[in-house]
Amino acid sequence: MKRVTMADVAERAGVSKSTVSQYLNQRYEYMGEETKKKIAEVIDATGYQANTLARSLKQKRTFTIGVIVANILHIFSTQVIRAIEDVCHQQDISVIVCNADDDPKKEEKYITMLRAKQVDGLIVFPTGENKTLYDQMVQERYPLVFVDRLVEGLSVDTFLLDNKAALRLAVDYLVEKQHRYIAIITTSLIRHVTPRVERISGYRIALEQHDLPIHEEYIQGVNVEDISIALAHLLALTPRPTAIIAGNDLTLMEILKSIKRDKKHIPNDFALLGIDDVAYAPLFEPPLTTIAQPAFQIGEAAARCLLEKINSESMNDRRQPGIHRFQPKLVVRASC
Repeated sequence: MKRVTMADVAERAGVSKSTVSQYLNQRYEYMGEETKKKIAEVIDATGYQANTLARSLKQKRTFTIGVIVANILHIFSTQVIRAIEDVCHQQDISVIVCNADDDPKKEEKYITMLRAKQVDGLIVFPTGENKTLYDQMVQERYPLVFVDRLVEGLSVDTFLLDNKAALRLAVDYLVEKQHRYIAIITTSLIRHVTPRVERISGYRIALEQHDLPIHEEYIQGVNVEDISIALAHLLALTPRPTAIIAGNDLTLMEILKSIKRDKKHIPNDFALLGIDDVAYAPLFEPPLTTIAQPAFQIGEAAARCLLEKINSESMNDRRQPGIHRFQPKLVVRASC
């Protein structure tokens, strides 16, 4: 069968090719409802498919963006991706998602691959160890947005939680519940990942504000597979922590596994508060008190910022990049 062309659609709808092109590109400003309806009916009847390659060549865009997440196992990451995809779907933009596994070499590979595919821009949860590559994109004025993690010395729009405020909320609540021995466990601090480092810093600041001593042994930053060991170490200390903060969702999951295996009882054995309001938090027994971060708002804001950069006709249209922090929310349940 002969392939249906834009000219065929225009002829059957009784409009010009440029009108069909405007319809396909969702430029409806000067188009009547009847015209839109006729074009839609012809496209539906003929099964016409736009030539995306020709569209890309003409507009010098692929209408595709790349998202590189540091670790897709984090619930926060999947929620942010969903929000990005929602925004892009509304704009007929495709999204390619890559998981770097917190590995700088994988991240570098994906950045190179996505740019070779000529994606229009990138949203990256940066490992922080490809600074030369990031800087090259900044110098080229390539549309780039960071999520969740800061890279010092680079002027890139970055969207993330106010991590210190999150820990202040957590410690304030635990102190209000009469806890004086408060510990924190998070995943490895070796790579100085922004949320982990800032949350430890926020924890220290909050304890100082309450005139509570900082016990260094109460601060555990370990690999995921060692979290159960870190928990056992904390519970063997004297004085023993009466409350433990799980620094992220992966940490919380490992702590809950240990609780089940060792037949511990929350909050009798120790109070537990998680950073990240995971979906199962209200389903656990007892329901888990958490600090929620607005993942969907962060994802939406990052996507809109990137599309704004892509759609800017010149760098003069772009505002100065900045750090955009979002406020946490305490969700009180029964684990503290």
